[in-house]
Amino acid sequence: MDFQIFVADSDITFSCTAGETVLDAAERAGYAVPYSCRKGVCSSCEGRLVTGEGRSPVQGAVAGPAKRTLLCCLRPDTDLTIAPRRIEKRDPVARKTLEASVYRITQPADDVTILQLRLPAGVRVKFGAGQYLQIELDDGTRRNYSMANAPHENDGVQLHVRHVPGGRFSEDVLGSIAKGDRLRIELPFGEFTLREGSKRPALMLATGTGFAPVKSIVEDALRRRLERPLYLYWGARRIADLYLSALAQKWHDSGRVQFVPVLSEPDEAWTGRRGLVHEAVLEDLGSFAGYEVYACGNPAMTSAARETFLKAGLPEDDFFSDAFVHTD
Repeated sequence: MDFQIFVADSDITFSCTAGETVLDAAERAGYAVPYSCRKGVCSSCEGRLVTGEGRSPVQGAVAGPAKRTLLCCLRPDTDLTIAPRRIEKRDPVARKTLEASVYRITQPADDVTILQLRLPAGVRVKFGAGQYLQIELDDGTRRNYSMANAPHENDGVQLHVRHVPGGRFSEDVLGSIAKGDRLRIELPFGEFTLREGSKRPALMLATGTGFAPVKSIVEDALRRRLERPLYLYWGARRIADLYLSALAQKWHDSGRVQFVPVLSEPDEAWTGRRGLVHEAVLEDLGSFAGYEVYACGNPAMTSAARETFLKAGLPEDDFFSDAFVHTD
């Protein structure tokens, strides 16, 4: 049975099959709404349910009017009218599932592995800078990792994997993986991409391996010579956690990107910025008029940045985030 999904204050409507999420149905119909984790944790896909009834493994039974509804989890029981934060017309998502081979493994920090994968010979994939892929494990579960390479490098993918204690992939799989081994991947996913056509300053915040999609975005912007200022604030506990700081500093020295590293637990030798990364941004800017903000990393940072910046006057539609939700 199909249900009709109507978008409030617009002429947008699309069908949603029984058991399908509203987010999946929107993508299938060629519409993009904000999302990140697809697990109901990060709240990026949150919108209003104006009318109708549905259910969610996170929120249980949901009936309109409801101010906060997670569209990545909501499955309709009736026709629905929704009011997402944003919805844009896009080409229907064309994802690929394929076998990628391990080409190179490096470890720039004690708890970070950079995994370079090669696609099958002659295969290229289309993705946007800042998007992510899913790795399918032997038991059928999946793990999300952002692609750190720019879209023109489309014969492979680079992943930055933070080691999670007891992690099924980051410890069990990476602990035994070797060059030539194969991984089953599906891509692309995500809406954490620079808004096309905008020339406003892009203010990027990252914590930990949230640097991965930022790297893709910056390298793509530099290659395409986008005429917009780029700012990068990268937060970490210690200097060693800024595992590719030399690359970010290279961008800074070129004059194309303003890079500000921020440490919350530095040693005495550190002379740079201290504290939380979103607070450093607030201290430097004060006003967010004319900026677009892109925050990526742990959910605590993305949530704090959103709340703080909106209170400081940033329009909600100018805040974009990708929360890295860890899965064991």
